[in-house]
Amino acid sequence: MFNGSELRLRKALDEKEPIIGSWIQTSSPTCAEILANAGFAWLGIDCEHTSVGIQGVESIARAIHGRDTALLVRVSRADTIEIRQCLDVGAAGVIVPMVETAAQARTAVAAAKYPPDGVRGYCFGRMNDWGSSFDEYATTANKSVVVIAMIETKAGVDNIEEILAVQGIDGIFIGPYDMSGSYGVPGQTQHPYLKKAYASLVDACRRHGKVAGQHIVNSTREKLNEAVALGYTFICLDADIILINQSARTAMETARKSFTLK
Repeated sequence: MFNGSELRLRKALDEKEPIIGSWIQTSSPTCAEILANAGFAWLGIDCEHTSVGIQGVESIARAIHGRDTALLVRVSRADTIEIRQCLDVGAAGVIVPMVETAAQARTAVAAAKYPPDGVRGYCFGRMNDWGSSFDEYATTANKSVVVIAMIETKAGVDNIEEILAVQGIDGIFIGPYDMSGSYGVPGQTQHPYLKKAYASLVDACRRHGKVAGQHIVNSTREKLNEAVALGYTFICLDADIILINQSARTAMETARKSFTLK
């Protein structure tokens, strides 16, 4: 069933309130549990660029169950079965990479919604307490499940009006690194071409009443405030691997300043 954290996520998306999450790029339920305990409103498991599979998603869903953190999954692609499985094991929604057309957006939404709004199959699973809350979940899921389209290419930018017009798409999440390659300036995520593209995407979201999402790496208060000022409300801070790396390096730097270490 949808718990308080998932309802809070839905409310924030509907009302365009800033909501802060982070990526899970390890398959570690422990890392997810630690980040949930830290207070992130949502966690997104990366199944596109990692080896995390459906069993890993289910384990992480169990680890953060009952905490005030909603679970999203960045699936590997707009695949009907993969999206269905992620939702069935307890995800509150999906983030779909490389969406370039309205047709791809419609495929993603259809996979996440039960008939008549989509093609998601009914079953007993974690999402409906193994059938004990089947009726309640089945009647509320289509309104509650979140679908975010990742815009990562020039084609996605060019087709943003049609993508955002798809009913059931809650918003977008910008992929700046892939986008830089698509624009012919690989790695230059702050190139004028990309800044113009970002602004056009945020403006389109505003006009369509959808949320715009951004990943802030090596997050600071200044970066967060800037993102919100620019119109981003679905915000991802760092990732489990980044936070572990930063903490480990900080600890060793402190030790080196205190002792003579090689």
